[in-house]
Amino acid sequence: MESIQKKTVVLGASDNPSRYSYLAVERLQKHNHPVVAIGKQAGKVGTIDINEEQLPLIGVDTVTLYLNPKNQQQYYDYIFSLQPKRIIFNPGAENEELAALAKSKGIEPIEACTLVMLSTGQY
Repeated sequence: MESIQKKTVVLGASDNPSRYSYLAVERLQKHNHPVVAIGKQAGKVGTIDINEEQLPLIGVDTVTLYLNPKNQQQYYDYIFSLQPKRIIFNPGAENEELAALAKSKGIEPIEACTLVMLSTGQY
């Protein structure tokens, strides 16, 4: 009963199976959402490569953050260049500054857990 596919960028992706970002990449893929994983180290989550570079992308619906606010700063310009419809601030990634900037650019900031949203059909 999955509806629209939402191209999602996971920022702070890790190839460590005990990390929430790993689970997010895995579950987004299971829900048939196209996923781009970006992290500080190259790796893999299933068939998805984790990229170290900030890849130029189009058609991004969602950026989901698994970085603390200090580590998000280097990605501000990149996030806005993707022109996502929304940014999900997962627990520990809440950032009032980035949320306010996003809102001013017409991007919806959401403080939520991607995993919970997927499991409850709210994604």
